[in-house]
Amino acid sequence: MGPFDHMPDRDVRLDACRGIALWFVFMNHIPGNICGWLTLSRYGFSDTTEIFMFVSGLTCTMAYGHVLRSAGTWAMISHTLRRSWEIYAAFLLLTLFLVVVVHWMDADLADETNVAIVLQQPGEALSRAAILQYRPVNTDVLPTFALFHLLFAPWLLLLLRFPNATLTASALLYGLVQIYGWNLRGWPTNDWYFNPLAWQLLVTLGGWWTVEGRRRLAPVLTSRPVILLAAAYLIWSLAVTMSWVSPALELAVPHFLKGLIYPIDKSGLDPLRVLHFLALAVCVVNFVPAHWAPLRSRALLAAVRCGENSLDVYCVGVLLSLAAYFVLRTVSGGVLAQVMVSAIGVALLVVFATLFTRFTRLAAPRTKLL
Repeated sequence: MGPFDHMPDRDVRLDACRGIALWFVFMNHIPGNICGWLTLSRYGFSDTTEIFMFVSGLTCTMAYGHVLRSAGTWAMISHTLRRSWEIYAAFLLLTLFLVVVVHWMDADLADETNVAIVLQQPGEALSRAAILQYRPVNTDVLPTFALFHLLFAPWLLLLLRFPNATLTASALLYGLVQIYGWNLRGWPTNDWYFNPLAWQLLVTLGGWWTVEGRRRLAPVLTSRPVILLAAAYLIWSLAVTMSWVSPALELAVPHFLKGLIYPIDKSGLDPLRVLHFLALAVCVVNFVPAHWAPLRSRALLAAVRCGENSLDVYCVGVLLSLAAYFVLRTVSGGVLAQVMVSAIGVALLVVFATLFTRFTRLAAPRTKLL
């Protein structure tokens, strides 16, 4: 029995979750947007980034694994390198578009979008962007994904042959990062916001679940004690995050507990964030079956379309969030305006994703990865 025998087919829930996550990312990228209260980040420790990392590890393992099985190792390496190049090129193009759009719309946004340094030192900034050290605001996740795909082929070969040892090594690296704070250097200041040495854990978990975990852990994750434990953790996380905006709830969090859990670092993927994501995943697996009827509804079909084109939709969403913020700054920043630009932006993302899917299907079928 080979490593591919237990590899599942693609699950529509993955694209639906990723599409909804893209809508949340767009809304969260608009500063001060009241619609941000619709997103995960307001109600727990983790947010949409954890979804992207885990789902990417899962879907890429399935897709590249099938390429490896059907066409061989070199074809799989070629696919991973090509996808890494696509993400890298998208990052550079998005950086240039952000600079042009900010310069054209409102130069006062240069500092807020972290493109002022490009206008001041264009040669140095763009050369640093080319080696992934400089990143404008809201583009930080793309270099991390480009690096993951660049290294995905040897990682996948190890995972398929030694799944448990690979997961153990990943967890060990993650633990060392938590202890010693290892990271990659950025420019002009600070390290990588999404520390790849830490976030690789969720990618590895996604891949390990595809290769080994589903077969071994499915009965455990569907057991009543695990479901209750996951639900309890989500409720506790909700209470803690609500204490950040409610003085009454803040008093309910003991001082000694604050010292233990704070700060809940996103850059280094704090363990509390990992546990929160895993608790969410347990609940989704148990309460949203793969053949759940609403997954075929028109609203969730729109989310699936966005999830199928995650890279393209993400880049368009970054530009749309900047345009939305510009409208709120110059026209009206009221609640109604925030709701309108959020709704229009999500609708535009859906239209773009739908048209892009139709175009790519007509042009040539290709596997959609992260």
